[in-house]
Amino acid sequence: MGRAVKVGAHMALAFMGLLLAQLLSAGVAPFVPSALLLAALFAGCALVVEILFQVERSPWRFFAASDGLRLARSALLTTLTFALLAYLAGVRQPGGLRTLAAAFMILTALLAGLRIVRRALHERMLVDSLLRLRPAPASPALPRLLIVGAANEAEAFLRAPAALGERYAPVGVLTPRARETGDELGGVCVLGAIGDFDAVMTQLRDGGLQPAALLFLTDGPLSAFGAERLGRLKTEGVRLLRRQGLVDMNAGGGGGSHLREISLEELLSRAPVRLDPEPVRALVAGRRVLVTGAGGSIGSELARQIAASGPAQLTLLDAAEANLFHIDRELGEAWPSLARRDVLCDVRDAARLHLVFAAEKPEIVFHAAALKHVTLVENHPCEGVRTNVLGSRNVAAAAKACGAAHLVLISTDKAVAPASVMGATKRVAEAVVRQFGGGGSTRVNVVRFGNVLGSAGSVVPIFQHQIARGGPVTLTDAQVERYFMTIPEAVQLVLRAAALSAVDPEPPVGVLTLEMGEPVKIIDLARRMIELQGLVPDRDIEIRITGLRPGEKLTEALVDVNETARPKAPGVTEATPLRPLAPITPAALAKLEAAALAGDEFGVRQQLFAMVEGLRDVAPPKRQPVETRTKV
Repeated sequence: MGRAVKVGAHMALAFMGLLLAQLLSAGVAPFVPSALLLAALFAGCALVVEILFQVERSPWRFFAASDGLRLARSALLTTLTFALLAYLAGVRQPGGLRTLAAAFMILTALLAGLRIVRRALHERMLVDSLLRLRPAPASPALPRLLIVGAANEAEAFLRAPAALGERYAPVGVLTPRARETGDELGGVCVLGAIGDFDAVMTQLRDGGLQPAALLFLTDGPLSAFGAERLGRLKTEGVRLLRRQGLVDMNAGGGGGSHLREISLEELLSRAPVRLDPEPVRALVAGRRVLVTGAGGSIGSELARQIAASGPAQLTLLDAAEANLFHIDRELGEAWPSLARRDVLCDVRDAARLHLVFAAEKPEIVFHAAALKHVTLVENHPCEGVRTNVLGSRNVAAAAKACGAAHLVLISTDKAVAPASVMGATKRVAEAVVRQFGGGGSTRVNVVRFGNVLGSAGSVVPIFQHQIARGGPVTLTDAQVERYFMTIPEAVQLVLRAAALSAVDPEPPVGVLTLEMGEPVKIIDLARRMIELQGLVPDRDIEIRITGLRPGEKLTEALVDVNETARPKAPGVTEATPLRPLAPITPAALAKLEAAALAGDEFGVRQQLFAMVEGLRDVAPPKRQPVETRTKV
């Protein structure tokens, strides 16, 4: 609704209001010329007040309708109760219905007015609201904040008590809708659309109101700004903020409406997939959960999001002492009432794992412990096999032995047509773990996804370090492409995939893959990271091509040649084998284990990739010739 229409409605209501008041209080007919003249004068006075106070700049849709209706209902019930009692008692009310209607309206106004005054006193804005004619200027003592987001989100944020604390003074709002320009949200003006950002910033600078920070309330506007513009803002010292918990599921951990700096990973990523958290809560709430690799980048985020869903107990298992200490302390501070236990244990130690699982009795196990650096595992194949293959076997065996209901293995897109030892170990681990799910009480899920920004092995920290030291930024090939998502989004999808599988009547026959969006060229990622520092690629920071490393591919995929993909749910696809996979026999696994323990790198590679070829075989198994005898 346009402002002119709202001003017209204001005047019309004032006109009708005075006519109604004259009719109710003095019995003056509404169409008497003198009454119409007075009503027109009253409407004109309303127009003058609107010009001075600009009441109609506040959008009607943000009025707290529920509170007003509850007060009106209370006043109406009071009036009807009084009328009924007076009728039963035979008491005649002077003025009859006219007095009752006036009493209803006056009581409604008084109830609402009393609460408005009380809230204004609480927020220390009573005098200011009564005396100022324009929206309040930003406090010169506080750094100024420009809010970017839809008007309804901005209004809700500004209305929340202590949303900004004493740290920032909002100077305006930018919204995706140009028609909202000129509206006033809680005393803060909508200065323009997001497309008018440069012009709005120029006006603010010229008026001495340069914002010290931008607050992004949604993800869409953030991506619309572009890396170059965001880099320029950061160079100028403008902080880029968002509310704590906007992306993460763990807002319940005390994030509230606190503001935090936007991470580099969020600036680089696409808009995340939004999923309903209820299926995950239904899976985890009130159950005993164990996470391996709980101190790592993926494992720690799994622990946070699981903790937010209210498990009966959360067991954190990791072989890295420092990582385990930090995640345990973090969860203790965020969820002090959560029953949890930290376990220092290596997944390679099968006997120790069985003891831990027998003691903890987990109902759900998330296996995130793994070696993930492609180059390191390529150089140390025996260690890769011992952790990724044999460690996964140990976890699956322990989970099945203790009667766990669900086991979820975190896999990678590098397991598809693997060219590296790391990818090959994960592909074999997928097959080994799934073999423990057949015919028993433990349901096994394998979740496969691509690169995660900020995780162990991610290229982002390397590029950050290279940019910080002045370059060059090195990458192996200009054509290398990868899928990317943020850690919280990847973990959210992992939990969603596991929750979907848990309610299916039949266990999954394939691998669950996550919707990763479109692949991103690594060279484009490098350029965006340079621009986000306010620098120019190839001028301020050199980009240098070094050549592909052993085991590295130009592109990655989530579905292999012997698999077919079918949608499972929003953000989740199932990659199902075209035919049943040949099992990895205990003898073959024992032979691989013996080679790994003996340090036989050649033997490990040979056996590992032979297993992978068997898992990727698209031809039906060869039939053995049948021996026949001919009667003589």
